[in-house]
Amino acid sequence: MPNNSKTTSTLIIADSLAGPTRPQYARPASGPARASRRQVAILGALLLAVLLPAFVSLGLWQWRKAETKTTLQAELDTRSSGLPVAMPTVPVDAESLRYRRVVLRGTFDASRQVLIDNRLHQEQAGYHVITPLRLEGSAMHVLVNRGWLPAAADHRILPQAAAPAGTIELTGIAVVPGRRFFNLAPQPASGWDPVWQNLDLERFRQVVAYPLQPVVIQLDAASPGGYVREWPRPDERAERHRSYALQWFGFAAASVGIWAYFLFRRP
Repeated sequence: MPNNSKTTSTLIIADSLAGPTRPQYARPASGPARASRRQVAILGALLLAVLLPAFVSLGLWQWRKAETKTTLQAELDTRSSGLPVAMPTVPVDAESLRYRRVVLRGTFDASRQVLIDNRLHQEQAGYHVITPLRLEGSAMHVLVNRGWLPAAADHRILPQAAAPAGTIELTGIAVVPGRRFFNLAPQPASGWDPVWQNLDLERFRQVVAYPLQPVVIQLDAASPGGYVREWPRPDERAERHRSYALQWFGFAAASVGIWAYFLFRRP
């Protein structure tokens, strides 16, 4: 017969070597998980309430800039392709001449010529040469942008930009200059400075004694008396603005997606 006492001793020794029985872990209660989800929902919603309108607003702003530039380019293409009109010798509304091709005849006033600083052409800094032209048979003047000249390495040395003497006939596109500028340095309140940071038409009117039309003529490449005339297109960088807009819209969508992921993921 088997030795029961010996068998019992063996089982006791085996149990002692195996160590204590490991307890079975119970599934955690659902209360803390629900509390965590509520926190994610509340905090995420508050964050989205701030970020989502900001991202969408920035995207719409960039998209509107692209659309505005595209519209201006279409207007330029349409209006400049018509027959040239004679530059009026009486004051006109600027919008009536915007992007019109005009013909003008008169004499330059070289004494009031200005150089507009910090103008780039093929990544090189330079100036736009702005010279008033007195329209033949009147006291009315109009500013003519004769093109771009490179700046010297020593910025104190100004380029030579002599204006043609005598009566001259020109053609160009009438553009309406901007009214809001960002100047890197204070502009003189009085006196005459041959170098300006921006073409401020109102400032120009204050320093001359003659009437001035509310437009600037971008000189045609075929007209005499000019320099580099590769005028920027109104729709320049429009595609870049659209790309920026899509990025902002993408940020908005990603914000919603991240919030939804943390809200609905399984614990």
